[in-house]
Amino acid sequence: MPRPTLQLNDRYDAEEVDVADIGTASSVFSSMYSSSSYASSSSSPQTPKRGFALPALKKHISRKSSLDQLQIPSPSSPDLTKGVKFGRPQLTRSATLPKVPQSPIRSARLTAELEALEVSSSLLEKIRRWILGIAIVNFDIDQGPVVDGIFPPLVLFPKESENIAFSSFPDSLQFDQGSQIHSFQIRGEKISTSSEKRPASIEEFIYGFSYFTQKRDSTLKRGYEQRSVVFLTSNPFPAFFSTILSIFGPMFQEHGTPMLEAACHNIATWPDPTPGTLLEIGFLGTVLHVEIPHTGNAQQISPTMSKEKHLDPNLHILASAPPFNPPPILLFEASLSHLWSIWECLVLCEPILLFGSSPAQTSQAAWWFRDLLRPVRRILAEFISAETSFSSTSQIPLAGDIRPYFTIHDKDHTLLVNKLPPKPGLILGVTNPYFDRSCSHWPHILSLGRYTPPNTATKTFLNAATPGPPPGWTTKLHKRYIFKDRALLKQLEHACRGSEQQKIEASLALRIHFCSRTNELLIPLTRYLHTLIPTPTEVAHIEKKMGKGGTNGSLRLKPFNSANFFASLKAHGATLPFRSSSKRSDFYERWLKTPAFGLWLAQQEIIVQDVLNDNVARKS
Repeated sequence: MPRPTLQLNDRYDAEEVDVADIGTASSVFSSMYSSSSYASSSSSPQTPKRGFALPALKKHISRKSSLDQLQIPSPSSPDLTKGVKFGRPQLTRSATLPKVPQSPIRSARLTAELEALEVSSSLLEKIRRWILGIAIVNFDIDQGPVVDGIFPPLVLFPKESENIAFSSFPDSLQFDQGSQIHSFQIRGEKISTSSEKRPASIEEFIYGFSYFTQKRDSTLKRGYEQRSVVFLTSNPFPAFFSTILSIFGPMFQEHGTPMLEAACHNIATWPDPTPGTLLEIGFLGTVLHVEIPHTGNAQQISPTMSKEKHLDPNLHILASAPPFNPPPILLFEASLSHLWSIWECLVLCEPILLFGSSPAQTSQAAWWFRDLLRPVRRILAEFISAETSFSSTSQIPLAGDIRPYFTIHDKDHTLLVNKLPPKPGLILGVTNPYFDRSCSHWPHILSLGRYTPPNTATKTFLNAATPGPPPGWTTKLHKRYIFKDRALLKQLEHACRGSEQQKIEASLALRIHFCSRTNELLIPLTRYLHTLIPTPTEVAHIEKKMGKGGTNGSLRLKPFNSANFFASLKAHGATLPFRSSSKRSDFYERWLKTPAFGLWLAQQEIIVQDVLNDNVARKS
């Protein structure tokens, strides 16, 4: 086929420009790189290059003709004004030009406003006890979501910036106008040396809490403005940061960047997030009471929560608890009768795909599941010894990877989603229908939301237009080991049709129930573990050896023996209501093979050894 000949009579045509008629390629590119607009676009390390201007041209260059011929929306957010139209693309002369940003004035204004904000080194140090920074993410018609700025200034690696940008936006249409709060977790780069631009970090992940808004704007080509404000932090406090965002988000939308400075100055006045403390903090005119967990694996149950009456989670915030707004039982309404099977899959480190209609749904459910793995915090009576003065709290360490909201743009996408069996303990929250196909081999899928009965006339679901699997629990392998709590199940079903307060109280009852079940799971193990602690006679014998040149390392737990454990389990039984003794044995056989058991046993060995050695040191 002969190549088309491109000619241009008017070199300053408003619709298209032929680069060949402007001059040689070298002169064009030399003028581009010497232009001040290009230089300014690359000055900020966290702001991607978003095109450049042609200084030799006198008239505006429009990309309308080329954009109108290929209406393919961004994968993170669909076209909001019209449907997707696929047609055969035509060759145009404007396609040879560099991309021109849609709204450089807005981006430049935001950059200038952020640069005008000042923060001292002492103030920055106080702010970073709680957050790394607050990111502003806008939608660019050429590139999709883009991090336009962060305050206080924070250097991000390119992949981190892209992950944050796409994770802060929903990847499906949510509403015409409105806002929502969701959270995500991305893998960050480990930084060994601190600086004002990036603090040192030994944590593997960065947590993001996003306030996404969408509103009509006739000045933009898409007809809508889409923006996210994201709190970046190394503290996994979902209930706390969700509350903070519900206060900050609307104020930022109304007043803009000055709220960034006001919020950060408030954060700098907060006390340290010391484990196990109850803090009273002020934030933008609101006083909050926040309880910090003792450890990352510790359960947070307050006296107010145990009463289950007149609870307002917004007045007493348990920082590491899942958000209670909206009431969590609404997420599992289609799967209430399967919650006991889901809990078993969680503690057995089975991978679960969470499918929801919004990132708000999946992130709340993922944090809820993380919370159920924490037993009710209490001192274990089996570990109390008058001779050794030993006591411990028993908790199940997190052995898997939990992603509250996961997109196809995440740098771990090929690692976590492939044709291989999913990793143990992986909980993946998704909204893109792509995952329904690519994760079809996963053993367990939980689709969140309310069950919609099928239309008997057409034999189709009423919500068939919603992409992804219908709400409900689907498992290929799991058979339940324990009995359901029928009374609690009735309470949950009744609460789903009741008032908002009934839903919150039922959600709280459900949380306490499964945290208690997790605690009951550990009781036979802690009972057997007590027999592995050195007796007072053995301790005295080891002390004599230590006086003759022995080492402190001799005081430790005896090796865990599976046969002896099952003999103890058969003799003493278990408090969990197993459906049969064989089910009980099968369940614990599986749990002893999970990575969670290995981490738990190592944790207990360290605790016992430290306490025993401290007691010996005090006596000497």
